[in-house]
Amino acid sequence: MVVVTGQKQASGNLDNAMSSSDTEDDFQDPATPTATQAGHSLPLLPQQFPEVVPLNVGGMYFTTRLSTLQRYEDTMLAAMFSGRHYIPTDAQGRYFIDRDGTYFGDILNFLRSGDLPPRDRVRLVYKEAQYYSIGPLLDNLEEVQPLKGEKVRQAFLGLMPYYKDHLERIIEIAKLRAMQRKARFAKLKICVFKEEMPITPYECPLFNSLRFERSESETKLFEHHCEVDVSFGPWEAVADVYDLLHCIVTDLSDRGITVDHQCIGVCDKHLINHYYCKRPIYEFKITWW
Repeated sequence: MVVVTGQKQASGNLDNAMSSSDTEDDFQDPATPTATQAGHSLPLLPQQFPEVVPLNVGGMYFTTRLSTLQRYEDTMLAAMFSGRHYIPTDAQGRYFIDRDGTYFGDILNFLRSGDLPPRDRVRLVYKEAQYYSIGPLLDNLEEVQPLKGEKVRQAFLGLMPYYKDHLERIIEIAKLRAMQRKARFAKLKICVFKEEMPITPYECPLFNSLRFERSESETKLFEHHCEVDVSFGPWEAVADVYDLLHCIVTDLSDRGITVDHQCIGVCDKHLINHYYCKRPIYEFKITWW
């Protein structure tokens, strides 16, 4: 007895199906993910946000309107909550932003009503505004203290060649000397001079101003390097030596470095004839602990 099954027919249908599938492969739409797949991948459709948005910013909770987050279209917040990007939620359904939320309230207050933070928080809020790319807030903060004054200070420091490099050199020399001596502190000699040409008491009766011209050959006679660890100058600005010293101490202090300084005299190096270098020399004491 011969038993006929549908196996051959099924096999034929399968071959036809595979052939048809191969032919139409390039024209098929992507398959809809299963429930299991959806649980392990980002949504395919744009994310929908409620009109009132609960937020969890680094563990701090906020609530605001969607329109507030979208107030300025060129910001990161507007992009995040545009629906084009997936924003994860915490266990309570709050939309999670992995960022310290300490100053996020100041960001929201500006987006809501244009309010600026108190002066003591301006620098830190400015940093957050940079992260979220909120241009209008950055522009407003740059016009108030202390950032407005910092812009003026940086304009002055822009005249100073290798200013940041010299700061790094001060730190490295002080660290090396303290480690070699196994000491709490290290001392450096630093020259800070404003004028290109050194002066002497003999020149004072001859010139009403410290700014005077010398020929190129005369200039070379006065070129020299003071015997110090680091030398700042010259520059052309109203700001004087004490202003630059304030900048150096401030920038080192902002990096957690304790600095004391005092003038210990002048270079006094003999140049030519009766000319001596009178650039001031300062002793910097860097304390490490």
